[in-house]
Amino acid sequence: MTPTPDTAPGTAPGAPPGRRRPGRRTAGGAAIAALLLAGVPAGLAAGADAGGPKTATGPKGQKLTASVTTALDPAGQKVRMTGEGYGLTSGIYVALCKDNGDNRTPSPCLGGADMSGGSKTSQWIVPPGDPYEGDLALAFGPGGSFDVELDITAKGDGLDCAEVACALVTRADHRAAGDRTQDVRIPVAFAARQPGEPGGEGVDVPAGTVAYKAAADFTSAGKPLDLLLHPDSKKLYVGADNLPDTADVDERGLHVLNPQDGTSESWISQAPGSTGALRASAAARIAGPLPGDGVVYTYPLRGVGSAKAGDKEAAGVWLAGSTITDIAPGTAPGTVLVAQGAKLSEVERATGAATRTLTLPGGTRFAVDPGRGVVWYGDFTAGKLHRVDLAAFAVTGTFDLPGGPGLAGFVEADPATGAVWVGVDRSVLVFDAAGKLVKTLVGGDLARAAAFDRATGRAFVVRQDGGDLSDPADDNNGTLTVYDTTDFSVAARELSLPGNHSQAGAASLGVEPGGATVFVASPAEGKVTKLVRQVSPLVTRAPADLTAKDGEEVTLTARAEAVPEPAVRWQVSADGGQTWKDVEGATGTALAFTARAAQDGHRYRAEFRNDVGATRTAAATLTVTAATGGGETDGGTGTTGGAGATVGGASGDGSGTAATSGGGSLAATGTTVMSATLAALALIGGGVLVHRRARRRAEGAL
Repeated sequence: MTPTPDTAPGTAPGAPPGRRRPGRRTAGGAAIAALLLAGVPAGLAAGADAGGPKTATGPKGQKLTASVTTALDPAGQKVRMTGEGYGLTSGIYVALCKDNGDNRTPSPCLGGADMSGGSKTSQWIVPPGDPYEGDLALAFGPGGSFDVELDITAKGDGLDCAEVACALVTRADHRAAGDRTQDVRIPVAFAARQPGEPGGEGVDVPAGTVAYKAAADFTSAGKPLDLLLHPDSKKLYVGADNLPDTADVDERGLHVLNPQDGTSESWISQAPGSTGALRASAAARIAGPLPGDGVVYTYPLRGVGSAKAGDKEAAGVWLAGSTITDIAPGTAPGTVLVAQGAKLSEVERATGAATRTLTLPGGTRFAVDPGRGVVWYGDFTAGKLHRVDLAAFAVTGTFDLPGGPGLAGFVEADPATGAVWVGVDRSVLVFDAAGKLVKTLVGGDLARAAAFDRATGRAFVVRQDGGDLSDPADDNNGTLTVYDTTDFSVAARELSLPGNHSQAGAASLGVEPGGATVFVASPAEGKVTKLVRQVSPLVTRAPADLTAKDGEEVTLTARAEAVPEPAVRWQVSADGGQTWKDVEGATGTALAFTARAAQDGHRYRAEFRNDVGATRTAAATLTVTAATGGGETDGGTGTTGGAGATVGGASGDGSGTAATSGGGSLAATGTTVMSATLAALALIGGGVLVHRRARRRAEGAL
């Protein structure tokens, strides 16, 4: 296994990373000299359309250059990395890593740290004479230089550069993991994205992170047992039992609430019992909606009823046989599917007569996938899942629930994919439409309810705490977790549900189409909690590099999408992005000011922040030219997000290429080096010119 740069190889920090291979190999200056003498074109394997080289300056003056940084191939890209000015007393890693911002360790990194000598996803560079020099690590060349090639992809080893900001970096090796002086970062982008374009750099959570927040508690519906948000009327139906804490009121029945504020619009408490006489009855489980408004539901012990807002009492029938354990819409208008233990029947709602009946090997709960004509029947006692063909009304398959018998949670079918999700104890077992177990999602609490949103492809799972505080595993708090139904990744930050435990009944939930609002019932607390979706800022417009004359008015613009609306502040760096400070009073999406010579090379970025998190745009570089003088042009054509920027103050023309800020690396021009002498003179001369010019610039602040 290849360790990450955060993990010291071997058994202890500083210990050899496995057995050293005999022999050493030289790098750095020798490699560069060989390249020059061989006349190898610069920018090895870099596509002509994949952006030009970029250079970043480190806190100790180190220069890091990447041959290509934009339009990288997500499936695989070779990138040439060169450096100079690194110290010769400590080792570094060169890798593609998550960019966590200033003074924070770039981590995780793709492929970890290559300490085997075989992988090129990262490189380990050490001082000459270091014990690990050889097949395990390369040695710095003269002046702390190196020249290596990396093979990178957009995703792997826990890193996904399509989701988070990434950079090609150097950082101290495992023997000095806390040393931030070796951190040099060059932002990268895969495919058509530019660094800093839509997304931005999440500061505390990834840009565009989804989270849910409790917006209100509805306590007007007794002890909630089941929920349904009506697709037509948009009313919130709550099936409820009596709440013992309210001895003066018997809240049993079907409650109709306004989903905006939880106010009660209707309460149907009466339903016909075994003799046909009306009586106070709890609404145990809601089968589904009626057209326009209203729901079909079951009430104890064998009642099947229907009602809508404004009704005085429910219409219903009383079934023969045992207690109803589950209910769902039938295959024809006016029918319902009813489970009475292991017996599944299709029943006419008007008469209670069963049109067909099937007795299964066992079970109590089921889910219907009408699009595929299948019923999934859960037998938690025996640890089995039965598949029933609706047309034939016969069992067509039986599948094991791993772990054997367990606490019954739920059986729910995903209408989009045909997968069936089964909650057993603390796990959610996901079977595909053919009955193959494809995923097990383990949580810290009991899996008690699930719902799907076809619009977003999300599955919402409520887990309840056991509620036994004598058990060290219980803390009295449940959780809401949201999953992507295609790859089962967590699609929203997990939310704690304080007080939602299973001692007084199972939780239930309803999801508004689109997932913007979720309702979760807590029987133990006698409430329904309304949750609203929030999203951390996602940058939709990043500030662009620009060039201005001394005294010219300039404007930088940035925008982000977020829920709730984010606050914005602008920040400036006068040292190539190593440190940042807030621009006083700059709290709008546009930053306008008069450019001055002292601000030449300054970098500007916007930070957007809301309750979920903060996201920063990529930095834009300001180049300020003299107010008069021949040969100067008004630039300002830099690509959004700084694709034409050069870290450290050198100007860029916004075309996707930039001049390097010092010698020691070759531009990705695709031309053949004519001779080592001419190349050396060009590199040294260029370095002196930029260095002297930079020293003449006055540091300024906005």
